[in-house]
Amino acid sequence: MNRILIKNARIVNEGAIFEGDLLIEGKFIKEIAESISAKPDVQVIDAEGNFLIPGAIDDQVHFREPGLTHKGNIETESRAAVAGGITSFIEQPNTVPNAITQELLEDKYRIAAETSYANYGFMMGGTNDNLEEVLKTNPKNVPGIKLFLGSSTGNMLVDNEAVLEKIFSSTSMLIAAHCEDEATIRENLEKYKEEYGDDIPVKFHPLIRSAEACYISSSRAIELARKTGARLHVFHVSTAKETELFTNKIPLEEKKITAEVCIHHLWFSDADYNAKGPLIKWNPAVKTADDRKALWDALLDDRIDVIATDHAPHTLEEKKNPYTSSPSGGPLVQHAVVAMFEAYHQKKISVEKIVEKMAHNPAKLFRIEKRGFIKEGYYADLVIVNPSLPWNVKKENILYKCGWSPFEEVNFKSRIMHTFVNGTLVYSNNKVKDLRLGERLLFDR
Repeated sequence: MNRILIKNARIVNEGAIFEGDLLIEGKFIKEIAESISAKPDVQVIDAEGNFLIPGAIDDQVHFREPGLTHKGNIETESRAAVAGGITSFIEQPNTVPNAITQELLEDKYRIAAETSYANYGFMMGGTNDNLEEVLKTNPKNVPGIKLFLGSSTGNMLVDNEAVLEKIFSSTSMLIAAHCEDEATIRENLEKYKEEYGDDIPVKFHPLIRSAEACYISSSRAIELARKTGARLHVFHVSTAKETELFTNKIPLEEKKITAEVCIHHLWFSDADYNAKGPLIKWNPAVKTADDRKALWDALLDDRIDVIATDHAPHTLEEKKNPYTSSPSGGPLVQHAVVAMFEAYHQKKISVEKIVEKMAHNPAKLFRIEKRGFIKEGYYADLVIVNPSLPWNVKKENILYKCGWSPFEEVNFKSRIMHTFVNGTLVYSNNKVKDLRLGERLLFDR
């Protein structure tokens, strides 16, 4: 049996940091104590006073398999994820074909069982005409239902109001929604196309996919959730106005309506379009510095519950297309945790809060079994972070299949030193070991 003793760690869990040791036995955390003696059959890893955190759980990624594997696949992107301290991910259904039947959904699980370095869950996709399939979804081994209430990569727009209400009122599973109002976006887009044709300057992206488009859609979805009693999780909130739709008055476990913010909306603003261009073209769009500040405020006061990536790789060639054919999305899983630690160095957020939003809360929100915390009896999904070992993001150390990052040439102060997935050391010394040990996430429902 695999036995690893982590010594001299600053263990971060449930709002506290304490110095101690941790013993891994098999896939699980066996013991946590101030000091644990090393036995002859135990591998010892000295954390050297660095942070030991639960592996991040990314509740929104697009790993592009099946059908779009020239951009990325479950193997390549999960490999980048564990190098970045993400040990579990929840992937979205807008692959090709879309995961909108139980059979197509299980096809993705079969691929991941053979190729994923990290633990995995796949959302079931809802459309205008697959309610019967949606209702077959097993809440014990599928994280939830994903609805696109605005069009994005893939053709999964759900715009039939009667169908939406039926889905919301027919399932007790978590419904995660991409909220942008399609009519508003189309009207804005036509206005800019009249002036620029297809080659619209990307700086107008946040005016086309506007704050108004986001708010109209988010507020409607929340109103419908309240009407039907549905469990709604709003993905990638991007505007100040939307943050007013959420509450911090009740504990997360009691919330029926929750919110996520993504790394790029916390890091970039519309001032960055001139330098970064289509590399920071996301849906919803990166918006103003005021929006970014409001997102930070809502994250820190617990109106926003989760930090995710919306990792969505495209090739550089695709990104360089004219505006109307340049896809939205970018790769982020390798750099998300260290980006948040950069915010820690800037005194924007504590390490305890990073762990809460990237590990504890996704586990609570989706009711993931035995993950997201550093507790005896839980899976040993663990990450050692050195907060004071600078490095520079360059082409040669980027692991995404697409080969680029919006963080290229950024100097990060913190570094992922070790990543453990299900008790096995899968990343150390800047190398991912050839161990595809990810397991299917299960849910306590």
